[in-house]
Amino acid sequence: MTNENGDRDPIDWERYEEEIGGPGAADVVDLDKARQRRDHGDQVDADAGPDGSAGPVLVDSVAAQRRPRFTLSGLRDAKRRPIVPGWLRSRAEATGNALWALELAGHTLAYHGIRMPKYAAKVTWRAPRGAVRLVVTYVRWWFDREGEVFRQASAREEDADLYLKLARQRDRRVRWRGIVTVPVALAVFLALVWLATAASTPTVWAALAALIVACGVVGTPADKPLLDTAVVRTDAAPLTSAEVVRALSTLRIVGIDRAIRAGDTGKRWFPAPIQRDNGAGWRAEVELPRGVTATEVVEKREELASALARPLGCVWPEANTDVHPGRLVLFVADRDMSRAKPVPWPLLKTGLVDLFKSFPFGTDPRGRMVPLTLMFASMIIGSIPRMGKTFTLRLALLGAALDPRAWLYAFDLKGTGDLAPLEPVCHRYRAGDDDEDIEYAIIAMREVRAELRRRTKVIRELPRDLCPENKVTPELADRKTLGLHPVVIGVDECQVWFEHPKYGDEFEEICTDLVKRGPAAGIVLILATQRPDAKSLPTGISANAVLRFCLKVMGHTENDMVLGTSMHKTGIRATMFSRRDKGIGYLAGEGDDPQIARTAYIDGPTADAIVTRARAARERAGNLTGHAAGHTVDTVAVRRDTLLDDLAVVLGTGEAKVWTETVLERLAGLRPDAYAGMTRDQLTAALKVHGIKTKQVWGTDPTTGEGANRRGIDRADITAAITKRDREQGGRAAS
Repeated sequence: MTNENGDRDPIDWERYEEEIGGPGAADVVDLDKARQRRDHGDQVDADAGPDGSAGPVLVDSVAAQRRPRFTLSGLRDAKRRPIVPGWLRSRAEATGNALWALELAGHTLAYHGIRMPKYAAKVTWRAPRGAVRLVVTYVRWWFDREGEVFRQASAREEDADLYLKLARQRDRRVRWRGIVTVPVALAVFLALVWLATAASTPTVWAALAALIVACGVVGTPADKPLLDTAVVRTDAAPLTSAEVVRALSTLRIVGIDRAIRAGDTGKRWFPAPIQRDNGAGWRAEVELPRGVTATEVVEKREELASALARPLGCVWPEANTDVHPGRLVLFVADRDMSRAKPVPWPLLKTGLVDLFKSFPFGTDPRGRMVPLTLMFASMIIGSIPRMGKTFTLRLALLGAALDPRAWLYAFDLKGTGDLAPLEPVCHRYRAGDDDEDIEYAIIAMREVRAELRRRTKVIRELPRDLCPENKVTPELADRKTLGLHPVVIGVDECQVWFEHPKYGDEFEEICTDLVKRGPAAGIVLILATQRPDAKSLPTGISANAVLRFCLKVMGHTENDMVLGTSMHKTGIRATMFSRRDKGIGYLAGEGDDPQIARTAYIDGPTADAIVTRARAARERAGNLTGHAAGHTVDTVAVRRDTLLDDLAVVLGTGEAKVWTETVLERLAGLRPDAYAGMTRDQLTAALKVHGIKTKQVWGTDPTTGEGANRRGIDRADITAAITKRDREQGGRAAS
């Protein structure tokens, strides 16, 4: 393009770059040569266009760049907003909101009710002033005093015509209002006469009270309200885009600094308006400058809170990787999450739990209920000490306790008794890490492993129409004859098990098996530790647990050990929590994405009350078993490497089958320290671990000489179990 002198006009490159793809653009362009021409003037000639004319040819045509507004695929991928709000679709959340509203109404009524004498005194004191104000106001209205200013102004300006018009208007108004006053005054007079002569005493007092209240309200000064404030609100300042951009600019992130220095004001950083979210705060979506990831902002949460001049517990940045790594979702709450009054647990006083469905676990920063579904998943809870790890474990077990079908195994290896409220409903319970406590635990876990093997066989043999997916269903769990009820095992400070010098390997073997195969059989394992490392959480366990809850941890290794590999790199960082954020952590595995949740706080006495209700439900369902029913497990050292050998010794070679009572006498004679006091049930449970069942055996009573059919042991079963054990141990040693 040339000017009138024949010289080529300079190109407006900013306009050129803005209008690429504009009307009349072609489909091919050598942008490299175009940029060279911009940088070196006319030294570089542009290639000829398709029509033979010189100059750059634009690539981005309007047709190529135009986005269709409505397409079938676009509508299919579009996100539909729920017809019914989420808090109405959740029965627990709706019930919680209704109870909160009733509690607020009750508090307000009680607050004002107790102050009624004070309000009565205020009204009586202000009634004369109110009466005077009513009379003065009526007289001003009657004589049209509000128009006096305009009449005086017309008089000062000596505008006779305007003054006469206003005067005549005032006369008409006074005359009409006087006519209205006559019947009003007559009605008031008759009402007073009726009250003085014909009305009953209560009616007179009621009318007098109403008159005093009306005059008192009218006589109340504007700056001194009659009623005190029952609920004090502290409204936080609104969040603005300018504030967000200014805060991000202080974080010293290279990509943001570069964009601002280049003149980017940040007005285009917001793909959607900043809006209120669930009534708990503001939600802002930020399209960060190219090359900046949201995780860089998440890392600087504390600096961001300082730049926004908000408490740290109010500022919650997250990465929305569903869009792209540079999409930041910033939620700024009205109240500090760590200091706000916790929302009461919806199951605090009423309600039961179906473990096949979710139950309330806590709330997110927006105040919405966060659910937890324990069935078909194992769970890991990790944090540094004193951040709410044990209380979280207890909360999950309390939820399981409210399912009357479930068997609970609770092991408090810290030994402080934090899980003691659950003891009345536990099938197995132990607190402490002494030798007898560990032996009790290993016997209980062997029982669970034997139960897992039994369940897998039951599920395998069920008809396809009853068990179509080869896993426990609610209908199967309800059938007591199948014994497929949920089993929930909670272990606090699980590292004590896995690091035990004698039983550590066996604990790891059993727990790994339960994590991998247990969920399909209705067995849930929940492990909590304050030292999330490879020794405390063996890889076979941490890699297969579905549910993870991570409170504050100190480093990325611990973060990924609890939440999963590369979580820290993707912006899911429990390292950002402060020591003040007790009970607040990342919950992964419940939904598509990890979410921040504050667990419901339940203290010891409240937990006792919940367990009392759970025990009553179990008694009604006839499911009070094990430790809760008074059955104990002796902590004698029933070791899997000696019991079978001891049985082989006490069962003579000429005896094919022996009564259980006889076997117990012989074992006590062989090893009194190990078997003295062992009961038949304990021996039966110990044999079940090795896959041996007692059966009906014919024998002769040595005292009476009479034959009888009683429960006993078959020597062939003992021999087969020993052979299987030796073969397995040999295979492990070879590997």
